Amino acid sequence: MADSPLVRSSAEIPTPLYHQVQLVLRERIEQGYYGPNGMLPAEMELAREFEVSRITVARAINELAQLGFVERRRGAGTRIVSRDLTPPVPANIDGLLENLFDMGIRTKAKVLEFGFVLPPTDAQQELEISANELVQRAVRVRSYNGEPFSYLTSFVPGYIGKNFTEEDMNSGSLMSLFEKNGIKVGSARQSFSAALADPKIGQALSVPIGTPLLAITRTVLDTDERPVEFIRILYRTDRYQYRMTMERDKQGTARFKAASPNQGKPR
Repeated sequence: MADSPLVRSSAEIPTPLYHQVQLVLRERIEQGYYGPNGMLPAEMELAREFEVSRITVARAINELAQLGFVERRRGAGTRIVSRDLTPPVPANIDGLLENLFDMGIRTKAKVLEFGFVLPPTDAQQELEISANELVQRAVRVRSYNGEPFSYLTSFVPGYIGKNFTEEDMNSGSLMSLFEKNGIKVGSARQSFSAALADPKIGQALSVPIGTPLLAITRTVLDTDERPVEFIRILYRTDRYQYRMTMERDKQGTARFKAASPNQGKPR
């Protein structure tokens, strides 16, 4: 990791400087940058690296201590606390649909919000419906080994969503509910970006406000290529990751190769 300044002034980024420092230090700790039982550099050393005040660094370290990543000892420095991390949730690109079914089996979902609403613009466009057509909207948090790793907001056309109850959404995945209701999923398209945790999402995922998240939007289609679901998902990057392999075929064309089952996982 480069030693150049990794934070920006609050005028450029609304997240407080001490929290920006905390996020960078936390990422380093999780990646083993300082070793499993290592020590953080002295506050003055970190203040020079990040070009911030010692007070800012102290607040960042105090936040890390509250989260259980470090232990502060007067006169003895700041020690990294060893953490047993749950391996990340498996996911690959080529086996996307199979992975979605598998995800519903291996993880648990909790419904936070459920109801029928008018679709937001992106859901209306992706589901190819009119602006005044009701959709079923559900907000869920999915957990693995009791630890939250994803925040999902799904939209399903009303004629499909009326067949599902809130209890159904708690007990299984949408993929399995589609199957039970005779809807055959044929394909899905998705895009990747990044986002920061706001207060509501941070609380749901048990992460500090401003934590970087992997953002995925996905549109699921049935075998007749009709959209049956539009979903926005925010993943904790410390507990979820996508992995893929690229290789060339005999004609020299690059293509994706599915990751092995134990390669991309919830941590």
